[in-house]
Amino acid sequence: MSTRVLEEPRPSSTSPSHTVLELTVLNHPGVMSHICGLFARRAFNVDGILCMPVNGGRTSRIWLRVREDQRLEQLIRQMEKLADVLEVQRHDAEHEVFLRLEQFFTSD
Repeated sequence: MSTRVLEEPRPSSTSPSHTVLELTVLNHPGVMSHICGLFARRAFNVDGILCMPVNGGRTSRIWLRVREDQRLEQLIRQMEKLADVLEVQRHDAEHEVFLRLEQFFTSD
């Protein structure tokens, strides 16, 4: 008779990691819809979104927290082709903007 030992799951190199994409976009109606539509058409989930107007409201900055995936590079290239997207920067998962939001929502 064998006994099965249950182990706690350990983080492994195969578990999905995250990245933060920082987009600078023209600020007008429909921009967020175009970007989210691109993700939706490719069945790519967004785990977090933050958007704020900058530069006097002429442009906006959008931060997207997404999982690392083999399709991500192609998705970034497609985002850069959108007329309203001025710049796309990639950051590691520990980007300050989402860490501060987590602190805000979890503080008592």
